[in-house]
Order: sequence, then structure tokens, then C-alpha cells
Amino acid sequence: MNNNKTIYLIPVMLCFFCMGFVDLVGIASNYVKEDLGLSDSVANVFPSLVFFWFLIFSVPTGMLMNKIGRKNTVLLSLVITVVSLVIPLFGNSFGIMLVAFSLLGIGNAFMQTSINPLAMLIIGDKNLASTLTFGQFVKAIASFLAPYLAMWGATQAMPTFGYDWRVLFLVYFVVGVLGTALLWVTPIQEDLEERKGGSLVQEFMDCLRLLGKPIVLLSFLAIVCHVGIDVGTNTTAPKLLMERVGMTLNEAAFATSLYFIFRTIGALTGSFFLRVLKTRWFFVICITCMALSMVGMFFGTEQWELYVAIALVGYGNSNVFSMAFSEALLTVPEKQNEVSGLMIMGLFGGTIFPLIMGFCSDAVGQAGAVAVMAIGVIYLFTYIPQVKH
Repeated sequence: MNNNKTIYLIPVMLCFFCMGFVDLVGIASNYVKEDLGLSDSVANVFPSLVFFWFLIFSVPTGMLMNKIGRKNTVLLSLVITVVSLVIPLFGNSFGIMLVAFSLLGIGNAFMQTSINPLAMLIIGDKNLASTLTFGQFVKAIASFLAPYLAMWGATQAMPTFGYDWRVLFLVYFVVGVLGTALLWVTPIQEDLEERKGGSLVQEFMDCLRLLGKPIVLLSFLAIVCHVGIDVGTNTTAPKLLMERVGMTLNEAAFATSLYFIFRTIGALTGSFFLRVLKTRWFFVICITCMALSMVGMFFGTEQWELYVAIALVGYGNSNVFSMAFSEALLTVPEKQNEVSGLMIMGLFGGTIFPLIMGFCSDAVGQAGAVAVMAIGVIYLFTYIPQVKH
């Protein structure tokens, strides 16, 4: 059975890789901004739009899992994601990119809600946080490859593939099709929950009432801040280097990769540290790294200072999601699907933070955007007492 579990985790981990496609929105929005001559506040609509759909679809997806199962829900999310990756290959107008990013957000909302419970179904309660963290490591690989693919596309891919930076959509489309096929043929047994009476509206309200449990609400807010900082850094890091060091966009795009490189390192090492350290102590280390990074990004004027700050927030933010998510899931084990939907709804923070940051950066420069992210870090310090499992 253990060998079967390991085999079944392979397609699930490939789905985690596909889940990382959503992070291409950071570097993509910068290229769209340059192509269409947009302001920061308008360009930040793209990442905000992607994460807006988590508010709408996360809880219904948790309910959908009770009807069609976790595997089928993940398969549905992959199909929507694959469609979103095809659309930009037909052009990069404002309307086309809005539709593509909307579908990418909807697909990712379905995926992030269902993939963690599916992994829990296979692995069980033991080492859940470390397993989800390893999944985040796999996801981060896709995240940090996106800027490199975009840079390669912008400078070299056109003669061969006929696409500029949008070649990254083509590459991820192929991987998405592969992930869909592999999960489709993987047999995963699961028992669907029987719903006795009650309307969909009543089920929805019962799900929202779980926010009345303090740990669920506080974990939800922690994920709001985590994702806000994640998407905020993803979009702001290149702009910091362009504003303070005078880099071009192609040069500054490395900053996004640097962030995800250290997110990848953090997720990989976090899966080890979460086995040997108390979760709370590791959480404190992560949040301290993030606080130091905010100071560096706010005051830094040298290239190396900004690189260190970006690396610190990448490492520190890499494990916040899995720790907050597993804390809520393990506290209310009888409502795993519903809690998963609520936690993923917290990814709506990826809408709130970039919008506010866009207006602040237009007003006072990128330091204003960093100040918004710093508020999220302050909240995460207040969450420390809640980390107990």
C-alpha cells in the first residue's frame, strides 16, 4: 500500500506543478504593461483579476468535491487551466489577456481547493504539513521557471516558435495536457459524502459558518496575507529594480525568478524542518525572514540589498501557506472539504493586495507597495500563538 501511495502521489505532484502556472501572472502582467503602455494600477488588475475568482469559486468547489469527488474536481480544474493557456497564443490585447487570466484564476481556484484534500486522501494525517510543503516545492519550480521562459521568449524564441514572451503559455499548455492525462489514468479510491436534505444555499451557509471557529478565521486571514505578499512580491520585485537601479524589464525579470528560487529552496528545506522542529518555531523563523525582507525592500537602494530582501521574503513566505492550511484542516477534520474551500478563498488576498499596492506605488513609488505588504507581515506575527500542531 505504501508503494501504491508513492505512485499515486506522482500525478498529484505534477498537478502541484500545474498549480504553479498561476504565478506566471506576475511577470506576464509586467510584459503586458510594457506592450500596452499601462500604468501600475491598471497593470495590477491582471493579478488581481486572477485571484478574484478564489473569492467566488473556492467554497462552491469544496461543496462540489462532496458531489463528484476530489480527483474529478482536480481534473476539471486542469481542463479549465489548459484552456486558459491556449487563449494568449492568439494575441495579447487587453481583452484577450483579461479572459485568459480570468480562466487561469478560475481553474486555479478549483485546483487549489481540491488538490490538498486529494493529497491528504492518499497520504493520511501523518506528515500532512511536510507533504503539502513538498507540493509547494514542486509548485515553486513552475513559478520560478516562468520568468526565464518569458525572458527567453522575449529575446530568442520568436524565430523558432513564432511567439515572443508568450511562449511560456505554449510550454505550460503542453505540461498541463500531460498532467491531465496522467491523473485521468491514475486509479484513486474515495468515498463521496452523502448529503441528507438541505439546499445548496444551506450547505453554503453552513460552510461559511465555519469561519466562526477562531482557528479557521485566523488561518483564513493568514492565508490572505501570505498570498497578498506572494503576488505583491511577484509583481513588485522587478519594478523595485527598475525604479532604484535603472534596469530594463528583461534584466529585472530575474528578480521574480530569484523570489521563486528561494521559495523553492524554502519549500524543499521546510519539508525537512517541519519533521524535526516544532511547527511554531519554524513559523517564527519564516516570519522573521519576511520582516527583515520588508525592511530591505523599503530602504534598499543597491542591487545586492534588494536581491537579499527578495530572497528573504521568498524563503520566509514559502511555508506559511502549508502551515496555516494544515493547522485549520487538522483542527476541523470532519469538515475537510469545506475547510479547504474556505482556506483557498483566502487566496483572494492576491486580489486585495496588488490593487492597493498599485495605487500606492503610483502615488509614492514602490516603497508604498512594500508598506502594504508589511501590514500583512505584521498580522502573521499575531498568528504565531495559533500554530500548535
